[in-house]
Amino acid sequence: MWASMYYRPDANRPIAFAAILLLMLSTAHLVIDIIRLEDGFVKYRDVFPGGPVAYFQDISQPTFVTKNLIYAVQTMLGDGVVIYRCYAVWQSVWVIILPCMLWCCSSVAALLAPYYASQATGGSIFTTETSKWITALFALTLATNLISTGLLVYRIWTIECKISSSRVTNGTMMPIVYVLIDAAILYSAALLTILVCFVCANNAQYIMLDMIMPIISISFYMVLFRLTPREPTPRLLPVTYSATINGRESGILPQYPLKPLEVHISQWTHNE
Repeated sequence: MWASMYYRPDANRPIAFAAILLLMLSTAHLVIDIIRLEDGFVKYRDVFPGGPVAYFQDISQPTFVTKNLIYAVQTMLGDGVVIYRCYAVWQSVWVIILPCMLWCCSSVAALLAPYYASQATGGSIFTTETSKWITALFALTLATNLISTGLLVYRIWTIECKISSSRVTNGTMMPIVYVLIDAAILYSAALLTILVCFVCANNAQYIMLDMIMPIISISFYMVLFRLTPREPTPRLLPVTYSATINGRESGILPQYPLKPLEVHISQWTHNE
């Protein structure tokens, strides 16, 4: 956030707000994880029926429901930012119709999964009604991320191909494409792993669920920091000067600051 505000005084406020929310959600998820571990292994170790194993398998626990709700909100926020970037590059609503539909479906699944978990009275997370919504959430989120990032990368790549022949400098947009692909691969690999673990009823999905929360923020910050210029953006101070137009003096406010200009005038005189 410091780099974004320092190097870009005109930083995008919605993107900055999303970055702050991701930080808060990731931190809250970590805090709830610590509380959940302390409750399971220390506080309720000898009083909960079945001990720590039964405690952590109980998906109706408030800590479990809360951490999944936080994950749902962070997933919705992260996918929404990817769709927003796609729209900002394409400047067309038609392009993001499919990603928006997938985002709406994944949002419904993300909110229903914690609800059904809170209503569960027993059984494993893999056998209750919650499992269907969690599977749908992982699949829809993976599809949304891949489609939105694919459209974004394709658009930047086509623009790069069109202007590469007429560019007069050595600049290129391919580093942005690379970091977008890296962020998409990082997030998609984590999503695919957690989806496979959940479908196979493997408890490793709990580990991946805790890992994917910071991964969402990391993939977001990768792109945000890569788009930040390396040098501070100079603040252009407007310079006002006077000019005489049709005998009247009028103030002119140029768009860019002016520099002193030295002019040499040669005068030819013809004498008869």
